[in-house]
Amino acid sequence: MSLAPDTRGTATLTVSGADLATAINQRPEDGFPPVLATARMIALMELAASRAMHPLLAEGQLSVGVSLDVAHTAATPIGAEVTAEARCTGMEGKIYVFEVSARDPGGEIGRGTHRRAIVLCERLVVGAAKRCGGS
Repeated sequence: MSLAPDTRGTATLTVSGADLATAINQRPEDGFPPVLATARMIALMELAASRAMHPLLAEGQLSVGVSLDVAHTAATPIGAEVTAEARCTGMEGKIYVFEVSARDPGGEIGRGTHRRAIVLCERLVVGAAKRCGGS
């Protein structure tokens, strides 16, 4: 089963302290600014794409990110609402390809391409445990 081209998913968040780049700081000299972290914007884009894929998933399956190529082009302050949208542009073999974007009240803050795959959750968890020395 595949997604129809132009299938879309969205995700929205109100930027809180935990979403700021300053939350990444481990030491004072790390110096990240008090604006939406690129990592948080990317996570919101992934969430939007995963929501678009939800109707494809059978029991025990989930979608996982495979690659992401994104530009974060504008800063967003705490308290602002950010919405990410993912639009399916097609498939590359078994990989689903999305155009992703994010915006705040001032306009677009990021854009790029995201690829996702469908996997069995149990197989993924078992493989991760084996990779790191677990059983």
